[in-house]
Parts: sequence; structure tokens; C-alpha cells
Amino acid sequence: MDSQVSNNKNKQQIIFAVLFFAIFIAGIFYVKWYPYYGKAITAASTHSVGDSIIAGVGAKSAGVSLQNGFTFTITYFLSVWKALAVAIIVGSLVQVLIPVRWVRRYLGGTKLRNTLIGTLMGVPTMMCTCCSAPVTVGLSKSKASVNSIMAFFLANPLLNPATLIFMGLVLGWKYTIFRIVFGILMVISIATLVGKLSTKKQVEVNEGSEFDPVNENSEALWKRWWKAFYTLIIDSIPAYVVIVFLLGTFEGVLFPAIQGGLSGGWLAVLLFALVGTIFVVPTAGEIPIIQALMALGLTAGPTAALLMTLPAVSIVSLALLKPVLSWKSLGITAASVFAFGLVAGLVGVFVL
Repeated sequence: MDSQVSNNKNKQQIIFAVLFFAIFIAGIFYVKWYPYYGKAITAASTHSVGDSIIAGVGAKSAGVSLQNGFTFTITYFLSVWKALAVAIIVGSLVQVLIPVRWVRRYLGGTKLRNTLIGTLMGVPTMMCTCCSAPVTVGLSKSKASVNSIMAFFLANPLLNPATLIFMGLVLGWKYTIFRIVFGILMVISIATLVGKLSTKKQVEVNEGSEFDPVNENSEALWKRWWKAFYTLIIDSIPAYVVIVFLLGTFEGVLFPAIQGGLSGGWLAVLLFALVGTIFVVPTAGEIPIIQALMALGLTAGPTAALLMTLPAVSIVSLALLKPVLSWKSLGITAASVFAFGLVAGLVGVFVL
């Protein structure tokens, strides 16, 4: 009898896992893999991936503008809403369809192996930093370790294969190689550092229980999924909209005109490393911004700093991680990305 019960549970577990991966793969295919295939073909022939999300980037602007904030917010959400919807669905489903013990087995440890697994998981999903945040939160609530989720979170935008291809076709393959080398260093180093300095290595599951979906009936499973789903929405969308609007409002200040002597030198590296850490862009959105700035005369140092910091994190994505990470961990993440931007600027002067 016990054997029969165990077999039934194993079958149910497999069904839930297959359901999760079917939804996950279908969603990623629809919003990432298929459209990026067509975009790569276009980039190969036009050497462009579209216009910059920041109109007139690098040129003289009016500074603070509510109209720019509104325009940027609309433009940004039109670019990411499909991916964001998939991310929230996946982030909620991972909490109810995948047993906690599976997550803990591969992502629950604090060793380099767990960081590498998190990194490899983040490569094919190809999300921007904000869209990867809800999935990161979902993994956290299933007791993945801090270093594992941070590796997943950073690998999505920094090691996105589609972005790397677009970058080579538009900016040149030396930029792709630079991004790969620095991206791997950033993901592994920052994830390890944040994991070691984090007070809590794992996030506690609500109600003190490790949920195993095979022990729940269908009604409880549905209710649990709905709770996870709307919690992610409440934790994500309001802050998301407000901060994106504020960044758009101040985009003219964050991206000043570079013709006035701010196209190179350490001050430019410092500025663009800071701006890149703060500002938010959709997947591959850094490429047209950098392309436009380079056309205006931006030199290799600040270009390299922006190349590594702009996609990695933003105030928006860090805010979305607040439900599962402390301010200390978020601050270490932001400071580390900024520091890597400075180092990338120094190295980029000689190799780009």
C-alpha cells in the first residue's frame, strides 16, 4: 500500500513538473526565442536593433520633464509587458509546482556549484533585469540560496545569448567578447560576495512549511498558486510603474549632453557607471543607447562602463527584489555592479 501511494505521488510530481516546464518553455519561446530569431536576422542586415528607448540620448535636453517620464513609461512597458507577464506567471508557478526539496538540492547550497547552476539557468531565459526579478523572488521563496538566485538574476541580462549576438552584429564582436568575459566575472563574483555577506543564506517559506505539491489537493494547489501570483503582482507592479516614471522624468539629467567634453576621461567613466547602475532598459536596450552615444563621440572607457552596468541592474529591479533580500544585500549588489563598471571602463580603454 505504501509503495502504491509513493508511486502515485511520484507520478503526480512528474505531472506537475512537466506542466511547469511546458508553460515555462512556451512562454519563453513566445516572448524571447522566436522574436529574437527574427530580430537577429534584421540586425545582421541593418546593423541596428532599433531606436534608443531614450529619445535624443546624449544630445541637449530640457532636463527634468514629466512629459518625458510619461513617454518613457509607456514606451518601456510596451517593450516589456509580455515578458513581465510570463515572468510573474513563472515566478508564481515555481512556488507551487516544483517541490522545495528539488530547488534546495540544486540551488539551496552556498557553494560555487550552486552559483554556477544559477548562472546556467539564467542564460537561456534571456530576461531583462526587471523581468528576471519576479522569477528570482519565486525561487527565493522556494528556498534557493542567496548566491544561487543572485547568479540567476544577473546572468539573465548580462549573458543573454540573443543580446550578445545583437551586440556583435551592431557594435562589433570585440564588444561581445568583452561582455562575455566581464559578464561571467560579474555574475560569479557578485553572487558569491552577496551570498557570503548576506545575513540569511536562504529565504524562509511563509507559514514555516516546505511545500510539496504532491501532498496538496487540487483546490489547495489552485489557492496557493493564486496567492503566490497576486502577491508577486502587488509586490512588483506599483513600485515598477512609479520608479520607471521617475527615471524617465530624470532621464535628461541622468544622460546629459556629451558634446561638451564629457565624452571621455575618468569623470565620464564614473558618470556612466553610476547612470548604468541606476537606469532601467528592456532586453538589449543598452545597444541602441551605446550606438547613439558612440556616434556622438563617446570613447571606449565610458562605453565599456555603460556596456556592463546598464543591463545588469537598476533601481527598479533591485526594488522588486526587496521582498526577499535585505537592504544590505541590495546595496552590496548595486555597489558591486558600479565597481565593476569602473573596472570595465579602465580595461575598455585598452581593449575596445
